[in-house]
This record gives sequence, structure tokens and C-alpha cells, in this order.
Amino acid sequence: MTRLAVIATCNLNQWAMDFQGNLNRIQQSILEAKEKGARYRVGPELEVTGYGCEDHFLEPDTFQHSWEVIGELIESRVTEGILVDVGLPILHRGVSYNCRCLIYDRRIILLRPKLFLADDGNYRESRWFRAWKRRSVLEKYKLPEDIVNITGQRTCPFGEAIIEVEDTSLAVETCEELFTVDSPHVKYLLNGVEILANGSGSHHHLRKLDQRLNLIRGATSKGGGVYLYANQLGCDGGRLYFDGCACICVNGQIVAQGSQFCLETEVEVVVGVVDLDEVTSHRVAVASRGVQAAEMEDISRITIPGFYICNSSDNGLNIVPSPPIQVRIHHPMEEIALGPACWLWDYLRRSGAAGFFLPLSGGADSSASAAIVGSMCQLLCRAVQKGYIRVLEDIRRVCGESHDSKYVPTDARELASRIFHTCFMGTKNSSKDTKERSKVLANDIGSYHLDINVDIVVDAMVKLFCLVFGEDKMPRFRVYGGSETENLALQNIQARIRMVVSYFFAQMLPFIRGRKGSLLVLGSANVDEGLRGYLTKYDCSSADINPIGGISKVDLKTFLSFAAKPLEENGLGYASLKSITEAPPTAELEPITASYTQTDEADMGMTYEELTWYGRLRKLGRCGPVSMFLKLSQVWKHLSYAQIADKVKFFFRMYSMNRHKMTILTPSYHAENYSPEDNRYDLRPFLYNSRWQWQFSKIDQLVTKLG
Repeated sequence: MTRLAVIATCNLNQWAMDFQGNLNRIQQSILEAKEKGARYRVGPELEVTGYGCEDHFLEPDTFQHSWEVIGELIESRVTEGILVDVGLPILHRGVSYNCRCLIYDRRIILLRPKLFLADDGNYRESRWFRAWKRRSVLEKYKLPEDIVNITGQRTCPFGEAIIEVEDTSLAVETCEELFTVDSPHVKYLLNGVEILANGSGSHHHLRKLDQRLNLIRGATSKGGGVYLYANQLGCDGGRLYFDGCACICVNGQIVAQGSQFCLETEVEVVVGVVDLDEVTSHRVAVASRGVQAAEMEDISRITIPGFYICNSSDNGLNIVPSPPIQVRIHHPMEEIALGPACWLWDYLRRSGAAGFFLPLSGGADSSASAAIVGSMCQLLCRAVQKGYIRVLEDIRRVCGESHDSKYVPTDARELASRIFHTCFMGTKNSSKDTKERSKVLANDIGSYHLDINVDIVVDAMVKLFCLVFGEDKMPRFRVYGGSETENLALQNIQARIRMVVSYFFAQMLPFIRGRKGSLLVLGSANVDEGLRGYLTKYDCSSADINPIGGISKVDLKTFLSFAAKPLEENGLGYASLKSITEAPPTAELEPITASYTQTDEADMGMTYEELTWYGRLRKLGRCGPVSMFLKLSQVWKHLSYAQIADKVKFFFRMYSMNRHKMTILTPSYHAENYSPEDNRYDLRPFLYNSRWQWQFSKIDQLVTKLG
């Protein structure tokens, strides 16, 4: 008889500390898995609480509520007839662990703690949890009294173990364990485990999915086996977007894959039919695998008597194994169009705000933010057209419609006109070109657009200054003979006034339009400008959230060209973006004269392409000034060593002088691994000795030596 097993994994759009909502989504995923014939269901990491609870994991309430959710889950009877693998935090003997909880019928089979914690990049798991080190020991866990009353079970096993059922064996690992050098799944597979499961909380960044899928395929390609990967999907309350892509892999081949970006549903169950005899065949054919397996030390085992994962009712004649599929990997420009758009929608619908407000300058960055909101509106309308009722209900609520409303958005532009507000805030230094470009793009997207002039407010601030210090101290721009201090101050006051006006308008526009609530202000400073500090502290870069704050200028310009393509060519259909990509980036904070026009790259003293190099080497290459000079000397052959030295020194001076700006950077969608985001990702001082005397002297010595 062929051993065919129907198994399920899932993407869940969980929300940190939303225990009721999280429970509902877990229950729904289990019910859908059972309806599709699955006898084993695995869910994401920490799905009971949501992954992003952070210091809430230090609160006893969080552990208590997690057990209450498990009790509700068991009492609801959804775990009957299926083995369920749920992620939650557990306190064991006064120590907190990130655990998997395996439940069958009304019995807790195993609490399996995470062995290797994620402690780099965006992750700080050891702040809240401890890794399980007693791998050869299976301890007894004393269950809470509420669980005892529900199950009649006083203790359950706690530790690392293999689950034996009547027709196969399985084991679980958690997120980071897949990425470690000595992954647990290697020992599990050599111990005869046929089904591996991974409950994950893995976030999106550009060009990452291929790496993750390669690890999943590699886990079973050499030694054979089935690998189920579950993940969270969406914004669970922070800067990260968890990008789903739940999948099932058999002997190194993907046979089922969920969405990477999705706002249509909060629960996506991915089911596959796997032939476990193919696993046996794959293993028998690899002699070296057999040698290693015969020598492998045994791991503790827990048996579930009478439980079969394989379908035995029809001898496997009416179901067939899921065939290998072509893996879906989005192009990076599609990732920019989809990931931040889904993140924005989760944030908007869960925040209770009435929409977005964006200062739209007509430049590349604010236009990219606008295009992403436009992409969000397109995705929402497609979801409504497909019949996703929850999406429609969320849209009606955000739009301020009544509970009995029959409103249905007719298209993306009409929806944008209700929830997206843009404003060109011109001054005497603004050009007609940028004003027109912002107007045309707003029309393409469909936003509620305003065109205002803020000179009256800027002039009032200058007059206030003169009242205090005298008319003879009136600041002047550099082109009119003013000093650098005056020139910079006059630019900064324009930028900061735009931020104040943005928040005022964001609060008042729903009132003006006869609605309740306020708008979320969107920022549009890119990752490179943050790194260089090319932004005014508390200007329009200061907002509620920023969809492009983790994306490089180089990628954004490419994205604008992509978004300008017609919908039929898989673009976003915003043709006006073409003229924006062709225009030189400019802040338009200084007067335009016959001999001078302000541009970003001239202001910064470096190109955006150079900034990308600096950013990647500083963060990903972990380079200080000296090692950055040496690495760039190997690739910038068009420059002399002295020129490269000057550029590296200038970058580090500007970076260190402006690092303090990162402490107030708007929460941004995390998209790049070289992000300078100060909150938790790029942890560095914000007061430097910007002369870098020791380091720069070493560079000078190298320049002399290299000659």
C-alpha cells in the first residue's frame, strides 16, 4: 500500500498581543486544513501571541494568556482527529522559551523549545527567551490548572523529541534553526524522521526569498524527506513585513507554495499530498546517507498510539501526490510594489486611521511612496473583485462608511480619492515642473490632491526672527550673498514648516470632507539619504510611517520606471512617472537663478550610486574607514588612491556628523540589509568624533604606500 499523507502548512496574518484575533485565525487554519483532508497542520512561530511582542514577552500575563488560547483551542474541539503544531512562549522552571506545542485530540503531546535563537539583524530573541541546551533530556512540564481541567492531563514532555505515529515519524524545528550551520533537521533525518516542520517568523527584504527556498530544498535534497514551512504574513505591529510563502518540499522539490505578498486573506492554508515511500526510495539509493544514519545517536521519541498520518481508507487510489511546481519568485521591482503596499494596508486598517496624507513634491522619493499607495489600492480592488468580503468590510470601515453601507469601490483611482490625500507645498523656490509633475501623478493615481503655497508661513518665521534680532540680521540665501549658516537655516525652516503643515492638514482633512478620524502622514526619505544624513531633522522625512525608508535610491529609480509601465506589461500604469525618473533629484529649497539650480548629488558631495557602495560596505561588509578604502581601491579603478581616500573620508565625516538624525527616523518598511535604522537594526553611537583622526591617518599612510 502506498503511504500517501495529506499535510498542511499556512500563512497567518497575526497581530502582536491580539490574542482573540490570533486564536480565530489559528482555529480557521486548522478547520481549513481538516476540510482539505490534512492530518497534520503546522503554524508560524509564536502564532499565539504574534511574533513582534518584544518586551511583552517579559510580562507574566503574556504567558498566561497564551495558555488560555491553547485551552480555548482544545475546548473548541478543532484539534480532534488532527495533529496540530502551534507556536507560543512558555515558562518552564522560571525560564522563558520560544516553543512549539504539539496537540492531538485533547492531549498535549510535546512542548518543544527552540534550540538556536535569532540574535542578529532585526532579531533580539535572547532578550526575551533562552535557547534549550539540554538536548538529550526530556523533562516533565507541569501544565497550568486550567489546562488540567480541560484535558485531565497534569504533565507533558518538554524538550527535543521525535514524534512517532503508526505509519511515520516527524520532528519540528523553529525558524532560525533552518539557517544555522548545524541545523537540527540533519540529525532528525538521519534518525529516520520523514516529515519535518518549521514554524517561522521570517521577514521580507529584497532578494531574500531565493535564499530561504534554497535552504528548504537543501534540507531534504541530500537525505530525503518532507519539509513543511509555515510563516507569518503581514505587519504584526512593527517595521517588519512577514512575507509568508508557506511551502511544502519533498526530496528537494517544492510541491506547494503559498503567497509571499497578500492582503486578500488573513489565513492561507497550503496543503500537499506527499508520498512517503518516495522518501524511503530516495534514502535507500544514497549509500553514504545510510552509513551516517546507522552511526547516528538516537533522539528521544514520543509515540501517539493509534494515530495515522497517511490516508489508508482507499489504499491511496483516489488521491495522487502533489507534483513539483515552478517556484514563484518576484522580481525586486515587484517586491517593492507589493511588500510595502501590503504593509501599509495592514497598518492603516489596524490603526483606525481614515487614510493617508503624503507631501508630494514631484520628486522621485515622494512619487515612489505615492506609487506604492496606488499599488495598494489596485491590490484592494482586485481582492474585492475576487469576492473577499473581509477586505471589502475593512475598506468600508477605513472610508468611514456605516455598517449597513453598500459601498463597493469602482476602481483603484476611485478608492484612492477616498483614502489617499496628497499635497504639493510650494514656495518661491519651487519650479513649475515639479508642481505639474505632482499634479499629473496625483491624477494618475486618483488621490485627493491639494496645491498650496507655504511662503506665508515661511515669511512669518523670518519676520519673527527679525523682530527679535533686527532687520539688519535678516538671513539671506547663499546666491544672494548669505553665509552657509544663513543658507542652511532658510532651507531647514521651509522643510520643517512642511512637516508641521502636513500634520495639521492630516488632522483636519477628514473633518473638511465630512468624515471622522485623522490621516496617517507618510514619509518619503530613502535609505541612502538616511545613511548620509541628507535630510532636515523634523522635516517631511518625519512622519508616522515610511514605505520607502529601507529602499535605496538606485532601486527606487528603477522601480519608478517599472511603475510607469502599462498594467498590460505588469507595471502599475502610472505613465507620468517617466518624466519624474528623467528629472535630476532636487530639494528645491534654494532660489533658482540663471547660473544655479540646486541638485541632491551636488549638495551631498557624492552620487547615489556611491552612497549605495558606502552603505553596503559599512553594514554588510562591516567596514570601517580603512577597510572601506581598501575594498573600494579594488573596484574603483577609474579613480586614484588619493581620490578614493578623499571620498571615503568625506562619507565618514558626513555619516558621523549626521548619525544623530537616525535616532528620530520615521518607522520604515525594512527592505534592505544595509539600513541605518537606529531603533534596533543598526545599533551604533550617535555622537562621534567626526575627525576620525586615527583611522584617517592610516588611510593617508596607505595612499602614500600604494602611491
